[in-house]
Amino acid sequence: MAGLTRLTDGEVAGLARAFGLGAVTGWGEIPAGTINSNHWVVAGGRRWFLRINEDKSEADVRWEAGLVDSLAAAGVPTPPTIPAADGAPLVRHRDRWVSVFPWVDGVHRGPGEVSERDAAEVGAALAALHRAGAPLAARMARTGIYTTGHVAARYARLRADPVAAADPALAVALDAIGRELEWLAARADQRAAAPGGIIHGDLFRDNVLFDGAELAALLDFEQASTGAWVYDLAVCLNAWCYASELSPVLVRAMVDGYRGARELEADEQALLYVEARAAAVRFTVTRITDVHLRGAELEGKDFRRFLARLEAWRALGDEGLAGWLRGGSR
Repeated sequence: MAGLTRLTDGEVAGLARAFGLGAVTGWGEIPAGTINSNHWVVAGGRRWFLRINEDKSEADVRWEAGLVDSLAAAGVPTPPTIPAADGAPLVRHRDRWVSVFPWVDGVHRGPGEVSERDAAEVGAALAALHRAGAPLAARMARTGIYTTGHVAARYARLRADPVAAADPALAVALDAIGRELEWLAARADQRAAAPGGIIHGDLFRDNVLFDGAELAALLDFEQASTGAWVYDLAVCLNAWCYASELSPVLVRAMVDGYRGARELEADEQALLYVEARAAAVRFTVTRITDVHLRGAELEGKDFRRFLARLEAWRALGDEGLAGWLRGGSR
């Protein structure tokens, strides 16, 4: 993230006053993320996380604030918003909306650093999020922006894009995505019937903080929506259980951790393999549209890594995944 909105000392001081943080003694940009402009601020003797929400409506920012505040109140390890002087969870700055959160100390797990315990903790935390969000779903219903229907629409635009069609790096990927979307379309009714509620939708390694061996916080609910819980688990399997190949140990640990906090229903167990492939194709497409075609070089976001995941799930098969979950292939 290159800092889409740059702040001055005076602007930071003004925002700190608006949120009642106290006198600013230090601040800086956080060079991470792809959507927002993020900053650390030391004010009133404490450290804060200040986010400038880029290209987001007031309604979206308020929805996310309401969600994280409700989840935090229910015991989910996520920092709640800091209210401004008028009690609102946001302040207008120029033509954007600003949010502030308490700073949480911790580190992200890097590629290849995920342990069996880490995977189990993430699975358990995700299940706790799903349980806490279940009562919120009716009043906070929001359709996700990365449903398979949305992904299929992006794919159709890719097929019609002369730049994408002329890119030799995409030829194999586009054919594979087309076949996969047809495979998923044949299972649309089964997928639509899966139980669900609030889902995170993007719980990758950079959205979880660890304090030593302990999970400290779940972050960034911008892609949260209502959706199928088993799909959310499948996103995590793709995000956490693949380095150079799928890890049966990590897959089993994550699913066991999840089931320890919320048991999967029979139809969810039957869908886990399908949703693992759905998540892999989603991120293959979005990495093409949002990263590759824009010429961005973002670590870990090459579409080929997610195409490799998709191919790995296909090679494993439904029965192969079931065997891993029963304890085979350590």
